[in-house]
Amino acid sequence: MAKNKIPGDHQRKGAVKSRSQIKNPITGTWTKRDDRSGKFMDVKADPKPFKGVRREKKK
Repeated sequence: MAKNKIPGDHQRKGAVKSRSQIKNPITGTWTKRDDRSGKFMDVKADPKPFKGVRREKKK
């Protein structure tokens, strides 16, 4: 899991593990997914990707 440095610093140290994100081609939003269970967790309201979450590779 990612950890933060000093409280109030608002900077992440390291990447968020066991999560990935994929872009929905229909809506253009990014969806966060849990790697272990495969369930979708969250959807971004704006078109920008999540910070610190790796992207899934296209097959």
